[in-house]
Amino acid sequence: MKRMVRFAPLAIAAAVALAACGKKEEPAKKEAAKAAAAAPAEQVVKIGHVAPLTGPIAHLGKDNENGARMAVDEINAAGGIKLGDKVIKLELVAEDDKADPKEGTLVAQKLVDAGVVAVVGHLNSGTSIPASKIYADANVTQISPSATNPKYTEQGFKTTFRVVANDNQQGAVLANYAATEMKAKTIAIVDDRTAYGQGLADVVEKVAKEKGLKVVAREFATDKTTDFNAILTKIRAAKPDVVMYGGMDATAGPMAKQMKQLGIKAQLLAGDGVCTPEFIKLAGDAAGILTCSMAGEAVEKLAKGEEFKQKYKAKFGTDVQVYAPYSYDAVYVIAEAIKRAGSADRAAITAAMPATNYNGITGTIQFDEKGDIKNGAISLFRVKDGKLEYITTSR
Repeated sequence: MKRMVRFAPLAIAAAVALAACGKKEEPAKKEAAKAAAAAPAEQVVKIGHVAPLTGPIAHLGKDNENGARMAVDEINAAGGIKLGDKVIKLELVAEDDKADPKEGTLVAQKLVDAGVVAVVGHLNSGTSIPASKIYADANVTQISPSATNPKYTEQGFKTTFRVVANDNQQGAVLANYAATEMKAKTIAIVDDRTAYGQGLADVVEKVAKEKGLKVVAREFATDKTTDFNAILTKIRAAKPDVVMYGGMDATAGPMAKQMKQLGIKAQLLAGDGVCTPEFIKLAGDAAGILTCSMAGEAVEKLAKGEEFKQKYKAKFGTDVQVYAPYSYDAVYVIAEAIKRAGSADRAAITAAMPATNYNGITGTIQFDEKGDIKNGAISLFRVKDGKLEYITTSR
């Protein structure tokens, strides 16, 4: 009994202390609950990205994906997209279309079924065009950062946009440069039979003829051709001043090597699919014959181009190939459309897109009634000392 009495004051003190502690904790819990209730509700919204991530031009597809991913990460790190009492965080869902039109449509349907509200892609015209019908049927905004075939935006879909110039502009610039600056009188044309390669070559042929150039050969390969000897032997006999190639760097590199091996003296003229650091690697000591175009402003000429290149290198450990800045801006264009619409609903984003007026890394982005970028730029480069050297920009 004495022992119990002795310990009673200790028990009472402990009980008092616990009660006091509970009283202190109670307001803190209430404040935390109040703050949680006041915090904006977070919603995750999916944006798709599609490009070839396997195969011979996977380096270009990954470049585009990296640009989109960098924008998504930046937007989320800055707190997301704030819409009243709600915060939108973005999730990038990346798919591989293998640069194959059939695979492109399968991937497009997969993204639609996954609930994406918009898509950045595809890289190639040959996949972007058939996929665009699937996105249009689902009212999913599609912005390509690199598909240049005019047909892409000529189908009348209200969901279809691009942030680069098209091949009507690109082909005309190439043909004009051949006639005026390269002083060419004759031209041979080869294309890879893809929507992009053939489409670009057709425009070059048309404009070259208008400029008085004689087309001495028109030959066809595929997007998997690496042996051009038979084609180039025919071309060598025609002795053109310029050989124009409509295709990608993975095939243009071997072609340039074989031109040199066969003693063809002509310069090689090509579009944006060839205007890459990868072409220089593949072509080796034959790379210096190339003059090429890019359907946009040269990164080094952009106001924030160098800053972008440095951030990109720090994040991914590699250099920009071509269109990463354009896929980066495409994500921000979608984010701005969500802000203007006050909603991340597919239909709301599509309705907001025509009013786009976004000052991005690549310049001011506005769209015409077809979804083409207004005042699109075409930049020209030559290979010199193992690097792409900027020549000029046309609009």
